[in-house]
Amino acid sequence: MKEKTLKTKAGMPALILFIFLYIVAIGSIILGALLSSRDNKTFGTFLLVIGSLWATIGFIPFLGLKVIKPQEALVLTLFGKYSGTLKEEGFYYVNPFSVAVNPAAKTRLGQSGDVDSGSPSKLVFSKDGNIIQSDRTSKKISLKVMTLNNSKQKVNDVLGNPVEIGIAVMWKVVDTAKAVFNVDNFKEYLSLQCDSAVRNIVRIYPYDVAPGIDTTGDGEPDEGSLRGSSALVAERIRKEIQDKVKDAGIDVLEARITYLAYAQEIAAVMLQRQQASAIIDARKMIVDGAVGMVEMALEKLSENDVVTLDEERKAAMVSNLLVVLCGSKDAQPIVNSGSLY
Repeated sequence: MKEKTLKTKAGMPALILFIFLYIVAIGSIILGALLSSRDNKTFGTFLLVIGSLWATIGFIPFLGLKVIKPQEALVLTLFGKYSGTLKEEGFYYVNPFSVAVNPAAKTRLGQSGDVDSGSPSKLVFSKDGNIIQSDRTSKKISLKVMTLNNSKQKVNDVLGNPVEIGIAVMWKVVDTAKAVFNVDNFKEYLSLQCDSAVRNIVRIYPYDVAPGIDTTGDGEPDEGSLRGSSALVAERIRKEIQDKVKDAGIDVLEARITYLAYAQEIAAVMLQRQQASAIIDARKMIVDGAVGMVEMALEKLSENDVVTLDEERKAAMVSNLLVVLCGSKDAQPIVNSGSLY
């Protein structure tokens, strides 16, 4: 289905003409009633019938008046056939029997920027007769950039760990004919494709960097991860969504990860694992520094001939220094008042 844009803006002249015809119809009724009561009954009856007929059905042409605001569109069909789309802002007059089509008019999926105009389709009244709720729906399609926030999903990463992830997708309708006629409901279709794309991409990556994992598909291990490569993951999700919704007339501008965490059932275990890894790295750094300091101390003592130590005393000194430098608590000094040997 190819989009066809209607650009004829004749709303104001048509409105003036229809109002004028209504005035003429009212005048014809009055004049016909006056003439019918006199000698010229035939002409008076004719004017009365014509005026009454227009006053009865004259509202039908008014149904063809359409107002389009900026960044809005209206898809029209005439007796089941696609007649065109109103996309530019303005005051239009179209065939009064044209019907606006928007199967996603009542769909709200946590998105911003939807048009919300038109006459109330459902009113809810209280017991005293006051309106307490008005369900307003519009057949207009928003052409603004909108945001879709899908609910968080639980997906297994490449290592089988359950991960909770949420994304926000910025999108807009670029082809109204495809959006209306190619899919049943383009908003629900987009939401479904977002869920599918997230699952397809997340299962390729580990949550944290893991050895031997290929996330790019080139056959070589890399350091890609959901936590460390979030921008790359979001871009891959965007491209996959775009490939799926292209035939629905939707352009996906951007996708961002809004929430990322381990699932609740393994979050505590993974936290302990991260803490243990951090402690090991910290201890390794402390030991490396302590060994360097001991080596430097032995070299300085040897160069300056401060004291001469045999291998056994060197081993004892190294042990004592490592205990002091690597210990998690402050060392308690012991003063030796006797002989070194």
